[in-house]
Amino acid sequence: MYIKRCFIYFILLLSVSLVNGQTIPNTVEAGFFNHSTIRIQFLNENIARIQIAIDGKNFTGTGLNRYGFIHDTIAQKMNVKERKSKGGFTVEGGNISIACNAQTGEINVTDSRTGKKYLQQVKATISDGMSKVLFSTVSKEENWIGFGDQTRKRIYHRGFLADCNVRNVQSYIPVPYFMSTEGAGVLVNTTYHIVFDMAKSNSDQFFWLDKSGNIDYYVITGNDFHELIDRYTDLTGKPKLPPEWSFGLWYVCRTQANDHEAMSDALNFRREEIPCDVIGLEPGWMEKNYDYSIKKDWSSERFPFPDWVNRGPASFVKAIKRMGFKMELWLCQDYDLSYEEERRIGNDLLKPKITTSNPENANEAFDMDARLARGAVYLDQYTKRDEAWFEHLKKFVKQGISFFKQDGSNQVNFHPDRLWGNGMKDDEMHNLYPLLYSRQMYDGLKSTTNQRPVVFTVAGWTGFQAFSGTWTGDTGGTLATVGALCNTSIVGHSWSTVDMDVMSKEGIHFGYLAPWSQINSWTYYKMPWVQGQELLDIHKYYSRLRAKLIPYLYTWAKEATITGWPLLRPLTLEYPSDKNCRDNVHQYLLGRDLMIAAFNKQVYFPEGEWKDYWTGEVIKGKQEKMVSWPNNRGGGLYIRSGAIIPFGPLMQYRGEKPMDEITLYVFPDKKESVFNYYEDDGVTFDHIHSGYSTTPIKSKRTDDTVIVEIGKPNGNFKGMVNNRTWNITLHADSKYSAVLCNNMEVSADKLYWDESRRELTIKGISAPAQIVVK
Repeated sequence: MYIKRCFIYFILLLSVSLVNGQTIPNTVEAGFFNHSTIRIQFLNENIARIQIAIDGKNFTGTGLNRYGFIHDTIAQKMNVKERKSKGGFTVEGGNISIACNAQTGEINVTDSRTGKKYLQQVKATISDGMSKVLFSTVSKEENWIGFGDQTRKRIYHRGFLADCNVRNVQSYIPVPYFMSTEGAGVLVNTTYHIVFDMAKSNSDQFFWLDKSGNIDYYVITGNDFHELIDRYTDLTGKPKLPPEWSFGLWYVCRTQANDHEAMSDALNFRREEIPCDVIGLEPGWMEKNYDYSIKKDWSSERFPFPDWVNRGPASFVKAIKRMGFKMELWLCQDYDLSYEEERRIGNDLLKPKITTSNPENANEAFDMDARLARGAVYLDQYTKRDEAWFEHLKKFVKQGISFFKQDGSNQVNFHPDRLWGNGMKDDEMHNLYPLLYSRQMYDGLKSTTNQRPVVFTVAGWTGFQAFSGTWTGDTGGTLATVGALCNTSIVGHSWSTVDMDVMSKEGIHFGYLAPWSQINSWTYYKMPWVQGQELLDIHKYYSRLRAKLIPYLYTWAKEATITGWPLLRPLTLEYPSDKNCRDNVHQYLLGRDLMIAAFNKQVYFPEGEWKDYWTGEVIKGKQEKMVSWPNNRGGGLYIRSGAIIPFGPLMQYRGEKPMDEITLYVFPDKKESVFNYYEDDGVTFDHIHSGYSTTPIKSKRTDDTVIVEIGKPNGNFKGMVNNRTWNITLHADSKYSAVLCNNMEVSADKLYWDESRRELTIKGISAPAQIVVK
């Protein structure tokens, strides 16, 4: 009887499935193993969704689908092919073939063109409300990266558990997504606590245990990690370009600070000439410490803000901003954000109950008032159910606050007795909540200011990278946090930082050379000028280096918004076939061309050549080496062969000076290198609508010649510099005999040769230009 049922289902396979009268393109449904039903949906040529429903249950989405954190809209109808195969059927869509054995429950995902194996599901079961999906490894060598910030000790996970649940300190940003060295990525569609056993219990198998009790996952295929991250961030959201000033240094005052101390800190940064773009305040800014309510206000004692000065130029906020700073406020909250999310999808929970017929939105409207009428007790003291949470922050934005720091307080805590307004219990809502928090912050800042928001939070889950910048919470700024930044980068995240350890050279080195950079005094005295003269000088050097590097960082930041390829790159992302890079959690690339070594002098150099930025030494790749660095530095900084790095003019804050002089640092390689220098106005959304410019720059060397080309800028934007001077500092194996610019010899007064570093500096170039060094 069962075999007959499967055969009937196979006959009824449809490339356009009918569900509740609605068509779902590129989708097939069929009877499957042990009275289950399987649904396979092809989103595009390289992404498929697999769902299994047991005992006649309907297929449902999760909060990630309902609220749009997974973008699984099908762009176009595909030619989905179906055929009978051993024990069941096979469906093909684009580059993916999925063979389902209804007699055994096995599912094999392969490349439809080559037959390459991607994934081998052995079985899927549900017991006691928990789903288990078991796979055979594709090969003995298969290994996996991913899972976000749920461990800081490793990057590869074979032989370990990956425990994904948002927790304070332990795992701020776990993500149920992993990528195989065999070319497949898997995203489990859940917001529940989920644990992955990556060949720990059995070296030939891996599985996950999902407390949602559902079987629902996406398979992403690609040739390499580049493609997998690009496609994953297509599915869950590309990072959005933050304002240019966010790449400058941030300083957060002590929580005990008052307006005078905050003003003094700001003034001291300018007096010490330590470039800084942000002054932040910890919870002491509030009248009530750790005020979770929407009635929070300035401390009348520490930060008096009388009505008559509310929005005028005389406030301390406006005074700090006149010095070129943006201002940040620490924030905590316990608001029920689900009411606003439901309103956004057209389901106002405060109106008479409306049900939905869309199975993807199967979490039907929840009638809280009906529950209360039946005797439930409403304990939420903070939520104004008919008002979006961001509304109460608008007054601070209008007073001059640029953004808010979303502390872990309560968003990382469990609420086992809480029933949320959308009907979810906390085990379903807990990991979803940080996503709602960050997106509502992003949208609120965007609509209020019409400028690019900075969202700064500690927690996340699937899709967090689309809206959030993050720091590593209460874990400091030591070696462990390097692993945290690496693992969040692997799931497509780019805007990350730590609480800089300002009292050690190593911490200063790492803190200034992360994607974002912040000093957080919290309750201590972490001002650079109170650390002693030696460390103050080091702070000055690194802060100025960072300020000049922002054109480089901003260009690669733009690239991250297009491809999802992170700004901070663990070595294994760039060198996946080099197994020496796999266990390295103390080195990373910042952008394409800078390699940072932190907290460890045992440094591995991947293929190519690397130039020590401190000393000028050139080091051959494919070797591990015990290195040293100067006493006034805190770690290794190396330039990759083929590098083209634009250094801007030194500014104390972004916008202080025009970008009318750029110095290119070039370490030419025999393979031509290209760098598209990116610029826009730094703050508005005009860059989305062609308000930007790119300047192509190329370099290449032969045995006796180096060629550097600076092209014409393409595009335009408000405030663009039209007359720019370019300088070039380039590595050369031997002193030049001739230097030509556009076939004309460059005069000697524009040239400088540094014999000890083997570097030639050429000054005063106007683009477009071709520089030939012989």
